Amino acid sequence: MRATLIYGAHDVRSEEIPDARIQSPTDAVIRILRSCICGSDLHRYNAMPATVVGVSIGHECLGIVEEIGSDVTGLGRGDLVVSPFSYSDGECDFCLEGLTSSCRHGGFYGHGRDGASGMQAEAARIPLADTTLVKLGVAEDSALLSGLLTLADVLPTGHHAAVVARVGPRTSVTVIGDGAVGLCAVIAAKRLGAERIILMGRHDDRLELGRDFGATDLVPERGDEGVKRVRELTRGDGTHAVLECVGHLDAYEQALGVVRAGGIIGRVGVPQYEVGPIGINTMFMRNITLSGGPAPVRAYIDELLPEILDGSLLAGKVFDLSLPLESAPEGYRAMANRRALKVMLTP
Repeated sequence: MRATLIYGAHDVRSEEIPDARIQSPTDAVIRILRSCICGSDLHRYNAMPATVVGVSIGHECLGIVEEIGSDVTGLGRGDLVVSPFSYSDGECDFCLEGLTSSCRHGGFYGHGRDGASGMQAEAARIPLADTTLVKLGVAEDSALLSGLLTLADVLPTGHHAAVVARVGPRTSVTVIGDGAVGLCAVIAAKRLGAERIILMGRHDDRLELGRDFGATDLVPERGDEGVKRVRELTRGDGTHAVLECVGHLDAYEQALGVVRAGGIIGRVGVPQYEVGPIGINTMFMRNITLSGGPAPVRAYIDELLPEILDGSLLAGKVFDLSLPLESAPEGYRAMANRRALKVMLTP
């Protein structure tokens, strides 16, 4: 089958690898209808050390169930399903607490070469299929596929940032980053009732999409100037919640600059640094809470799915370029060069 492999920084290839196949009774194999490129994939694209053996990449997809293991009871051949970016058993203590991304028996896609590794491929093996995959109940030619694909990662990740930052009615929010996750964080903050949503970003078209999603204020300035502008908008206080959706140290420092005393930073941008300012003046004296991490996507899908199906959540608008699977390398270049916000890959 065809799959996307990464061999190092700026070296992504479309190649043939062994077909995905059942390896465990709890597996399913799906034929992938839609996959996409994530901002976290770009971190590897920009910095991964060179390797002789390519590594499968991609962790967002929806597809059609083609094979099921002997222990799979809740799925059938032909079901249209979405897969979270991590698989989980639904039974361990972390899963029962809603933290499916920390499942004791689960794992993450996109770090090997076999058919259970990357989702930017023609097919994938899904471990723990019964408790990982979610049936969507629509036809494979549905106009809703782009919105449904966001349930694999980007929409629940933006939602996670808002949830851990305790966004609700009367909350003021700053979203840092106008990428797809940041824009989905705007959707989430609006959905949870935030009264003010300040979106910080660098691209006029993305900022305007953020306004369509519910941002009340747009701040294109960066660094100290950006912090100053948010402080001006909030009478010097900053906002109750800051949703950091980038992952670079300067974005985290910006979050510290705009969070209100007693506020919460919800961090979902995959950190590209090991340490950051956490000292007495930056956090301790101001009672700042830092939260976030890999979103427990499976725990959020049931909540978000109905609003994708009824058209009230239009998260699929984050996809502004669609390419065939074999053109995935071009998709990476387009996103890295900021010519595309988020690329969808099709068969």
